[in-house]
Amino acid sequence: MRLAEARVIAAGTPGLVLMERAGRGVAVAIRRRRAAPARVAVLCGPGNNGGDGYVIARALDGQGYAVTVYGLVPTDRLTGDAARAAAHWQGPVHPPARFKEDPPADIIVDALFGTGLQRPVEGRAAEMIAHANAQGALKVAVDIPSGIHGDTGEALGTAFAADLTVTFHAMKPGHVLLPGRRLAGAVEVVDIGLGAHGATPSEGEDDGPALHINDAGALIAGLAANPDAHKYDRGHLTVLAGGIEGVGAARLAARAGLRAGAGLVTVAAPGAALLAHASRGPDALMLRRCNGAVGITELLADPRRNAVVLGPAYGVGEATRAAVAAVLDTRKAAVLDADALTSFAADAAALAALTAANGRAILTPHAGEFRRLFEQESFVTLPRLNAALAAAAMTGAVVVLKGPDTIITSPDGRAAINTNAPQWLGTAGSGDVLAGLVGGLTAQGLGPFAAACAGVWLHGVAGTLAGRGLIADDLPEAVHCVLAARTS
Repeated sequence: MRLAEARVIAAGTPGLVLMERAGRGVAVAIRRRRAAPARVAVLCGPGNNGGDGYVIARALDGQGYAVTVYGLVPTDRLTGDAARAAAHWQGPVHPPARFKEDPPADIIVDALFGTGLQRPVEGRAAEMIAHANAQGALKVAVDIPSGIHGDTGEALGTAFAADLTVTFHAMKPGHVLLPGRRLAGAVEVVDIGLGAHGATPSEGEDDGPALHINDAGALIAGLAANPDAHKYDRGHLTVLAGGIEGVGAARLAARAGLRAGAGLVTVAAPGAALLAHASRGPDALMLRRCNGAVGITELLADPRRNAVVLGPAYGVGEATRAAVAAVLDTRKAAVLDADALTSFAADAAALAALTAANGRAILTPHAGEFRRLFEQESFVTLPRLNAALAAAAMTGAVVVLKGPDTIITSPDGRAAINTNAPQWLGTAGSGDVLAGLVGGLTAQGLGPFAAACAGVWLHGVAGTLAGRGLIADDLPEAVHCVLAARTS
């Protein structure tokens, strides 16, 4: 966004013109949601976000709205486009203290700080935000709620809690990463004339964002089978299971792989656990005896077995590390989850050597597993998006950092943020299902990043369909309903 704006200004469009478009776009969004008459309080900061606020005040004034402007700093301290925008506002500008003294407004516009905020909100600004948050007014944020970091979604001190955020040209990471997503409310994007990417990029420059909201519906739709295809054309997923104590986790992953569309799914388990797996049938899953790394190598020698899931309830320790090495050595697509990751705790370099050589691995840690795996790496303390990107670059693997705002990152720098997961997906076994979904999609030929994005998206849709009170066993059946609806 910053690059796009700079390109357009360099090409001859004055910054004040973009500010006018932005402010008037916010005013239009406000009028759609709350008709006049209404009392409007506009909180203006010291930079360009504040300049937008002065444009909004002017656009609403005289349209049946009673507009009051509160300036965090006196207008004679403003510079650049913000000063020029403030000069066009003909009404008074009140000091911050007056905001608490005046009668409550019907609409509060937060134009204090924009996406460039880098330090905690304190002092008078924090007091204004706290007072605004306590009101029952319609609260509208300009570009991003003040107090939210535009790149990470983190709250920097006191943050404005908006009902509506009006942003410009494109959404920002802070709108979809938590807690920014929660505090932004509904987000509306206004076109301010920056074009597809702001301007034609120069040779060698990136011509678009590497970061996207995860929406993999088209990928799912594209997996419809060829009418002439047979089961092996849809791939053969192998789920490696541990001992008898963890039978359920492996079966959740395997059933999810089947529901995702893999043509065949085999659960490969030590002999002692085979009877327990067999007792769960009858179903479409196949069973194979498999003991340790040697057994894995022999099993995966079959070229039709093109994708593997390893980790759910497999066990933690050296035997699991050896199993991971055996899987990755086959160069088959591999989803590594849970115990497969924890077995490399504080030794991410060892895992990275294996995954980089494989080139098709997908790691699916939750936050705790991520910290344990990468605790020796400097990036572990970075914001989630940055940490996930660094982990993907280090390992040469796609990384799915699970959570309410799951982040999918690729070694080539692409990233997607998921927004469709309901809170009730936070239940035991949900991650095992996700690993199976991703495995089933890789078996069908999707590349690692595409399969991870599609699996996470499908997991969220299935969770929403299953509804509050779901248990992990419900998710594969909900996946069936989602896919059936898309092909009916």
